[in-house]
Amino acid sequence: MEYFTTSDDVRHGYVVDDFTDPWKPPQTLVLLHAAMGSSKRLYAWVPKLARDFRVVRLDLRGHGASQVPDDALPFTLDRLARDVVELLDHLRVDRVHLAGSSAGAIISMKVAIDYPHRLLSLADFASTPGLGPSNVDAERWVAHIQRKGVRGFLAETIADRFDLAQVDPRFVEWFLDESAKTSAAWLARFVPLMRSVDLTADLPRIRCPMLAVVPDHDPISSMAQYEVIRDRVPKVKFVVYRGLPHNITDAVPDRCAEELHRFLLEQR
Repeated sequence: MEYFTTSDDVRHGYVVDDFTDPWKPPQTLVLLHAAMGSSKRLYAWVPKLARDFRVVRLDLRGHGASQVPDDALPFTLDRLARDVVELLDHLRVDRVHLAGSSAGAIISMKVAIDYPHRLLSLADFASTPGLGPSNVDAERWVAHIQRKGVRGFLAETIADRFDLAQVDPRFVEWFLDESAKTSAAWLARFVPLMRSVDLTADLPRIRCPMLAVVPDHDPISSMAQYEVIRDRVPKVKFVVYRGLPHNITDAVPDRCAEELHRFLLEQR
C-alpha cells in the first residue's frame, strides 16, 4: 500500500500493480471500488489487466486504508472527483483510463464530465448516473446500518447483490468481513451523498470512449435507469450481463476484467 495526501489534508491509500514490459512506457488504468469496500474488492481483476497496463487501485476516502475525513470537512461529489485527479497529479500522469464499480463508477463519470482532458477512456460497471435515479432508499439504508452494523445490513440484503446459488459461500463471508471494516458513521454521510447525485443531464459531456456494463436483475437500479447511459453518452459500448444482480464486479470478476481488457486494447 502506498499513500498520498489530498489538498484538504486527507490521507489516501492506493495500490499499484504493473507487470508491463519494462522497456515500454505503460498506460495507466485507475480502478475505483464500490461503497462499503476497498481496493481489495478488485483483487481478481489485477492478473488480467496488469500485464498490459499499470493498474492503480485507489481506496476511496473513508474506505480501506484511506482516512475517514473529519466531519467539519465539506463532502461533495466534486471533492471525490478531485481526489482522483489529485492522485493522477501525485502519480505524475497526464491521462489515464478510469474504471469504476457502482459508487466508484459514479465518481468516474463525474471525473469524465469535469476533467475530460485527464481521461483516455471511461468504464462503468453496475452504475446509473448517480443514485438519484436509482431505487435506493438512503434513509432506510442508513437506519438499517446503524441498527445492524455494516455486516448485518449486507448479510440481510445479500441476495440483492449476489446469486447465492452461483457464488462460493466462503467468498460471501469474506465479502461481508471486508465490507464490515467500513465506518458506519462514514456511510451515514457517503450513502446520502450518492443518493443525491443525478448526472443524467451531463452525460452528453462524456466525450471519451466509454464502456458501460450493467446487470439486468438489479434491485438497486432498473434497466431503464441504466439505459439512460446508452442513450445519452456519445461514444458508449453498452453491455448487459443477463441473470445477475448488482455486484457483478465481485460475482464475475474474471468476466468483468476480460470485458474491460478487451475494451482497453481496442482504445489503445
